[in-house]
Amino acid sequence: MSNTAPGRHFLQIPGPTNVPDRVLRAIDMPTIDHRGPTFKALGERVLSGIRAIFQTEQPVVIYPASGTGAWEAALVNTLSPGDLVLMYESGHFASLWKKLAEKLGLKTEFIAGDWRRAADPDAIAERLQADGEKRIKAVCVVHNETSTGCVAPIGAVRAAIDRVGHPALLMVDTISSLGSIDYRHDEWGVDVTVGGSQKGLMLPPGLSFNAISQKALAASEGATLPRSYWDWQEMLGPNAKGFFPYTPSTNLLYGLDVAIEMLLGQGLDRVFARHARHGEATRRAVGAWGLEVLCLDPGQYSGSLTAVVMPEGHDADRFRQVVLDHYDMSLGAGLGRLSGTVFRIGHLGDFNDLMLMGTLAGVEMGLARAGVPHRPEGVRAAMDFLSER
Repeated sequence: MSNTAPGRHFLQIPGPTNVPDRVLRAIDMPTIDHRGPTFKALGERVLSGIRAIFQTEQPVVIYPASGTGAWEAALVNTLSPGDLVLMYESGHFASLWKKLAEKLGLKTEFIAGDWRRAADPDAIAERLQADGEKRIKAVCVVHNETSTGCVAPIGAVRAAIDRVGHPALLMVDTISSLGSIDYRHDEWGVDVTVGGSQKGLMLPPGLSFNAISQKALAASEGATLPRSYWDWQEMLGPNAKGFFPYTPSTNLLYGLDVAIEMLLGQGLDRVFARHARHGEATRRAVGAWGLEVLCLDPGQYSGSLTAVVMPEGHDADRFRQVVLDHYDMSLGAGLGRLSGTVFRIGHLGDFNDLMLMGTLAGVEMGLARAGVPHRPEGVRAAMDFLSER
């Protein structure tokens, strides 16, 4: 499609997501003095409001960075060189977090996974039970694995850690679930939650977050990995007065202010229910096409995205290119070991029933045009489900 194509491009990757017009207009505000009283009021609003999104009473630090920066911040603030970190191989992004940890000088251990299921609390508990010397200092889990569409039971992971009496910190990546799938930092006993702006929060990329427990703050006092830009203590002092220790992403914070207002105005329960409903409608479409959802456990299905397995002998990237060329719609690629074998449908953020139906119609037309074997019944199955509910 050329850039003169009529209508709006359908951005149906699992992030960055569509940015609401209200948020775009907020970002378009004139840049202001980030040391002045107008910014102080903005800073106080967003630093307070973001806690409601994480469902926490604890501090949330906001960085001008991508989610990868927040991964690093979680580790360098709490750990020391050579510390052992236990991670679960749930997919591509769990693998990237592990690689980042190793570059920081941490030792990592991966519990092997098949990329079709989320983290297993029992497997984590079994490994921690065997750690008699308590060498494992942190457990890192991806809540919603963006590469696979599988959601981990974080409350059960916390319970498993507590059941074996292990003191390891629990760190969770919510980059593709925050603001779209129910997540409870305090209630689930998470020590550091990592988030990003460009998915459920309906913003462009550029902001990332650490929600921090008191246990994690205590750990930061003795941690010796080098940190400066990412240092929580440097952030928390100015944050208490609505300010930041260095120049923040002022205009993105204007957008965050509006995004928080929109999410809380809708009500988080309704936001989560909407995402779950769109996830179910999408999976019904996939089943009606005669295709397979990558996630094998129905209890782990994602409301943010659906990863679809291509039939044998058909390339997912070629199919995605056909959809882009003919219908001006971007679908998510298969990542890592899933490259060419799956495509991903994002259904998160600023999204409604008609947008979903347009997305699924584009997929169904693309399957036909690309010559992918399927039954042309997916759109009808999704429409019937949405009409009933």
